[in-house]
Amino acid sequence: MTLIRTKPEIKNEIKFSLDNISTHTLKNGIKLFYLRKEKLPMIRLNLVVEAGGKFDFFTKPGTARLTSQMIDEGADGLTALELSDEFDLLGTDFSISADNDFIILSLQSLTENFEKSLELFSKVILKPDFPEKEFEREKKKLLVNILQLKDDPERIAEQIFDKIIFANHYYAMPVSGYLDTVEKVNLNDVINHYSKYFKANNSFIAAAGNLTSEEIFQLIEKYFDTYSSSSEKISLPEKFEVLDKKIFVYDKSDSVQTEIRVGYLSGKRNISDYFSKLLLNTIFGGQFNSRLNSNLREKKGYTYGISSHFVYNKNAGYFSISTSVSSEITFDAVKEILSEIKNLKNGVTEEELNFAKTALTRKFPLNFENYRQLTSNLSALAIHNLPLSYFNEYLRNLNSVTIVQVNEQALKLSQADMKIILVGNRKSFEKEFTEKGFELVKVDERGDLV
Repeated sequence: MTLIRTKPEIKNEIKFSLDNISTHTLKNGIKLFYLRKEKLPMIRLNLVVEAGGKFDFFTKPGTARLTSQMIDEGADGLTALELSDEFDLLGTDFSISADNDFIILSLQSLTENFEKSLELFSKVILKPDFPEKEFEREKKKLLVNILQLKDDPERIAEQIFDKIIFANHYYAMPVSGYLDTVEKVNLNDVINHYSKYFKANNSFIAAAGNLTSEEIFQLIEKYFDTYSSSSEKISLPEKFEVLDKKIFVYDKSDSVQTEIRVGYLSGKRNISDYFSKLLLNTIFGGQFNSRLNSNLREKKGYTYGISSHFVYNKNAGYFSISTSVSSEITFDAVKEILSEIKNLKNGVTEEELNFAKTALTRKFPLNFENYRQLTSNLSALAIHNLPLSYFNEYLRNLNSVTIVQVNEQALKLSQADMKIILVGNRKSFEKEFTEKGFELVKVDERGDLV
């Protein structure tokens, strides 16, 4: 199959504007980001608390995840079932998630039921009961989830990748923790985690809906005025250790596929190089007709798909390539990936750059179609300290990137100290690597050297 790299035709210049973003800081220090969207009688609100898995660096990995699982298991005398029933009666969607940096509590409601929903939401956040019985149940659920990891090569590869890339840094730990660490977590650990990190000045709110900014600010002030702040400064060590080895293997002898991850520590997100990296990645592995996919899928037939990404946590970022191939072609696939990386030293073409700009320009408005996307993008402003004008200037900044800037990033990528993670049947590919002089370093499912 031959891919035609024809620039998509755009009949009209794409116009995009988010002019209704407003901010407000409550007396207790919590900052609000609000986008008024009048089309539907709907409100979505995210409370984002910097209480994620990175803080388990000081305690027991898995504590943050268990805190996120426990916080809605009863509040202000209401049981978990009663809370769920109350939200259901209001037609309100309520959810909680946790990652390395944050615990995120989300609420989506019809405007007419928003105040009642917000009142219930505030009880969950400000008055959790943390019942012992539910803790034991949630802990067992998490342990089962971790056990299931052993049968999921993709999850194993992701966990090992984080460990190898971040080494002894706090981002190396999985948010879910490990079997032995979660076993040690008790209810007091969860309560202490909540008490220490659930603070107004350690949180922000991102919301979108059809209320005026004054109306929503007043409601949040009403129900979150007792959300206390803390004067304690919480700092984490920012030392990154780079391992001197290159290829790391987790031997899964029953596997007929090899999960491949290739990447390196690439730095925090910043406006100065974000768009040149984005365009480079789009060309290299960020779309179907990228260089990686054109080679390994379309030309070689090694995989159903391969992609690359620049990923940005709050305090660090990394570049990764992900794919899965049959065990017997593991070496050939890695060889082609490394060849494509090396070829980046020759830069990209104007045709490739223009195609990437056009594709990203056309897709950009699709990132703001629903309330979940809107609040997620508002959250990005706060997390990465971006200006309120960021999205209005996005397309201009994207399309003003020069080929010189992209090729500067391409050269850096071609010279980066890439780490390679292989999860699969070691015996099926070991000989080819060793014959070519590559050392395969054995790791366990955590990514620790064995």
